[in-house]
Amino acid sequence: MAIPATQLRPGMIIKHNNDLHSVFSVEHRTPGNLRAFIQAKLRNLRTGAMFEHNDGDGYYFMNTENYEQLHLTRDILGDAVDYLIPNLQIRVEFYNGKAVGIELPQTVELTVLETEPGLKSATASSVTKPAKTETGLIVQVPPFINEGEKIKVDTAEGVYLSRA
Repeated sequence: MAIPATQLRPGMIIKHNNDLHSVFSVEHRTPGNLRAFIQAKLRNLRTGAMFEHNDGDGYYFMNTENYEQLHLTRDILGDAVDYLIPNLQIRVEFYNGKAVGIELPQTVELTVLETEPGLKSATASSVTKPAKTETGLIVQVPPFINEGEKIKVDTAEGVYLSRA
């Protein structure tokens, strides 16, 4: 039975890389504006060796009909990770019973975390500036967009559409 990394607790015995390990400690880390991950310290029961393992390469999706969780890696998701925000409704694509990718909505609303200060007198023009969003995606936006604002981004092209 597989369990999500978020349910690991010290003292549990788990099978990792075909070996039994005792969970020594578990820490949920959220480094700044980066994605959160689980860092676990494990002791191999056969060899006694201790090592740390990070579960930061995974994304978890929940089926809204039966609440089953699905784990997909960044390798499968590709650039789609730049548009993934909590509670976003997406479709998971399967081939021969295996998840092979996801289908994003046409647009997503992302919060601007970093950008140059906005110009009050600026109107829509061909002048743009880079803005870093909550997912780490950098989008060219008009000069009137400020930090903290929500913007609509086209998921096919990765371009700014409008304020949200």
